[in-house]
Amino acid sequence: MDYQAKIARNVAAIPRSGIRDFFDLVQGREGVISLGVGEPDFTTPWHIREAAIYSLEKGQTTYTSNLGLLSLRRAISRYGAGFFEVDYDPAAEVLVTVGVSEGLDLALRALLDPGDEVVFHEPCYVSYSPSIALAHGRAVAVETRKEDAFSLDPVQLAAAITPRTRVLMLNFPTNPTGAVASRGDLEGIARLAIKHDLIVITDEIYSELRYDDEKHLSIAALPGMKERTILLHGFSKAFAMTGFRLGYACAPQPIIEAMMRIHQYAMLCAPIMSQNAAIEALENGGPALCAMRDSYHQRRDFLVKRLNEIGLDCHLPGGAFYVFPDIRKTGLTSKEFAFGLLEAEEVAAVPGSAFGPSGEGFLRCCYATGMADLRTAMERMDRYVQSLRA
Repeated sequence: MDYQAKIARNVAAIPRSGIRDFFDLVQGREGVISLGVGEPDFTTPWHIREAAIYSLEKGQTTYTSNLGLLSLRRAISRYGAGFFEVDYDPAAEVLVTVGVSEGLDLALRALLDPGDEVVFHEPCYVSYSPSIALAHGRAVAVETRKEDAFSLDPVQLAAAITPRTRVLMLNFPTNPTGAVASRGDLEGIARLAIKHDLIVITDEIYSELRYDDEKHLSIAALPGMKERTILLHGFSKAFAMTGFRLGYACAPQPIIEAMMRIHQYAMLCAPIMSQNAAIEALENGGPALCAMRDSYHQRRDFLVKRLNEIGLDCHLPGGAFYVFPDIRKTGLTSKEFAFGLLEAEEVAAVPGSAFGPSGEGFLRCCYATGMADLRTAMERMDRYVQSLRA
């Protein structure tokens, strides 16, 4: 049987994740230091794990409302009002999802008709373009540049908007570059969204991980934007809860209703144990979050300094837990550099090309790993770069 002929064309056209492809090679290799997968090295704080355990002990093993536990949606609403400075009705404007990835998929499928365009900035998280394709949309990437600290220029964004554009998609702080958006840039993007009557999907999963005493600003908080923004957020990064697979979407009621119609048939609801743990995270997770962020801040400063000393130009990211050094001076492509580094020095980092054509010539290094390993990884990378110059 020709199985390939049986696969839907839009699925067959989607490439495998550049991150997962690369790290399939790493699995089972002893001695490798991984600067790759974007996952906190911290264990979920005990009091959050205990909330999940207590949920099981109380026999809370049932389905919840499709929208999620009302108690969690109320906690999300309180958190959103305090952190994002945007008020959402917990009964109608909040949907609990199975991770931010599901929230993004629901948003795109709820908004797009075949051929509708989604404009986003690149380098970007590996799932963005495939998620748009799976929703039968057309992905339109706007390149961001190292010289601009990978910020999104509203002028460049405006040039990418056409009569078929339906959605703008943002991710600040950004994976893989750690870029953040200034108030001025966000205001310019907001004016474009209003002018062209666009919906904005903003993935703010790294919003708590801002450094240098900078406060996070959501585009949803700007005048005229709450009514045209889907705010996606979750628990994986700030609270080290990746395995709990829990996120949420905040948006106007008609959009949440449309997303819920898909969610109810695809996922039904997020796991109740994870939802109970998330309540504890929102209500009492602040001290642990701050401690983890302080550690990431220290690691960021160390990595940027060492990479520049090695001769790999690296901008200072304002958020998330990634650095994105420029490896073009070595004369290698990003894949050649990453595979060479892995083979020669047993350090795994992700080729920048995995994050779109704009990422070619760069390397994503995740600093959600311990300082001892980071120091060793930089010693090995220094040795590798020096060998290229010999």
